[in-house]
Amino acid sequence: MSRAVGHYRGDVPDAQRDLATAATIIEGVANMLRRATMHLAESGGPEQQQVLAYDLAHAASAVETARSLLDYGAKGETEGLLTCAFVADMVHEVASRILGRESLWGVDAQPFAATMDFVATYRDPDFVASLSATAGPRHLDDEFEMVQDTFRGFATKVIAPRAEHVHRYNEDVPEEIISGLAELGAFGLSVPSEYGGFSEGGYGEYMASCIGTEELSRASLGIGGSLITRPEILTRALVKGGTEAQKKEWLPKLATTEVMAAVAVTEPDYGSDVANLKVTATAKEGPNGEPGYVINGVKTWCTFGARADVLALLARTDPDRSKTHRGLSLFIVPKPRGEGHGFQFVQDGTGGKMEGRAIDTIGYRGMHSYEIALENWWVPAENLVGGTDGMGKGFYLQMAGFENGRLQTAARAVGVMQAAYEAALDYANNRVVFGNNIVEYQLTKVKLGRMAVLIQAGRQFAYSVARMMGKGEGTAEAAMVKAYVCKAAEWVTREALQIHGGYGYAEEYPVSRLWVDARVLSIFEGADETLCLKVIARRLVERAA
Repeated sequence: MSRAVGHYRGDVPDAQRDLATAATIIEGVANMLRRATMHLAESGGPEQQQVLAYDLAHAASAVETARSLLDYGAKGETEGLLTCAFVADMVHEVASRILGRESLWGVDAQPFAATMDFVATYRDPDFVASLSATAGPRHLDDEFEMVQDTFRGFATKVIAPRAEHVHRYNEDVPEEIISGLAELGAFGLSVPSEYGGFSEGGYGEYMASCIGTEELSRASLGIGGSLITRPEILTRALVKGGTEAQKKEWLPKLATTEVMAAVAVTEPDYGSDVANLKVTATAKEGPNGEPGYVINGVKTWCTFGARADVLALLARTDPDRSKTHRGLSLFIVPKPRGEGHGFQFVQDGTGGKMEGRAIDTIGYRGMHSYEIALENWWVPAENLVGGTDGMGKGFYLQMAGFENGRLQTAARAVGVMQAAYEAALDYANNRVVFGNNIVEYQLTKVKLGRMAVLIQAGRQFAYSVARMMGKGEGTAEAAMVKAYVCKAAEWVTREALQIHGGYGYAEEYPVSRLWVDARVLSIFEGADETLCLKVIARRLVERAA
């Protein structure tokens, strides 16, 4: 690791020159983490060394975020400064996880000494403060600029004016938002064009979804960015493993919102431990003797469960629980459309029952999350995703949707961060304390500068993962971007609230909504701990073998 830069003294560092040093530092830290990964494997693996596995997963995610920025940094002066600032921030983060725990990690922390000049330059408070109003260009081509402008315009005009009211009064998503997004084609971004959507394959659909999700989340996480994620999960599952008849039946309806979908996977006793789900789907003829299944059990945290027309429901079709995830199948479960905070339905012809109650939450309001109890709720055999070939493959089909869901969650986090940063910057420019606008104080500027760095880093990593997924790659990176950016969103929104002072804690300003909304990001689409231990750390060990 190189000492090729000097301390910041007020002049803007030569970031383009220092990018080579940044790249060397990134690879040096990556090599250190590879040694730590081998040590993890030799000392019992993620299950036995959970603290090491968790910290290693986050450290590796930070390194991959930094690596994804190098091409961005080479595109201009501002881009280079943001990149070098993030690399310095990454080194500081990783070092803080390792120092004092070298034996646990199985590494020598001495190599960090070679990074000290670079870190001193690009973590210098005055330098970071100089980035406080530096957004940095996104470098989108014309097609994606149009996507951004379209979704930002809708979010600004339609979603933003309703966001606070829905949040404060815990109301439902306004129907005009759903219909408006449908007119924009938002629900068809991942639906192949031959089935009525706008996807032509490749990375474009992932990028468009990523960009659109960020802009919608910038206006509201609950009634904006998350709306297009629910049907996305079912769409991906159908594209991956649905029968041709199922694709023709359901994909056009999902693309136009003729059918809105919710995801019913989690159970009261099994959150991220999907393999042990116990809701059952048992073969039983329908009222007219047609083949089908009855579903029994309880699902929870089913977001949008009342308004949805169908549930993408994962159920155990093999009673042998020793088969774990291999005994699960995915069903499309039609249901009546409900409103409000609870519902009760009795199925015509079968007597099956479905009852849902909304789970009150501190944020992420609008779609509501439900606990749903199903008693002998019948679905036709044709609604088993993949037909007979899909029997026992539900876990894999559901994961096809969740992988992109993680990328979208990162995009949602970027949108929330961007909104929080803009709110904090605006407030700081207008709030006078001790005779000065608080934006003039170094501490405020440093906070805003780090926000700008983290936001652009998260955004560019999300773009990088979108490109990977367009090639059929990036499964591990999708988990990493979700893990890193969602934790970053917690810090950004917290500090944005702090800049507002007492008004930030009051409901008078939207920043309090952004703060509580950000907190859910590390919980859903795979809780942070489970994602780090079961996905990221395991993949790291596999790659190191």
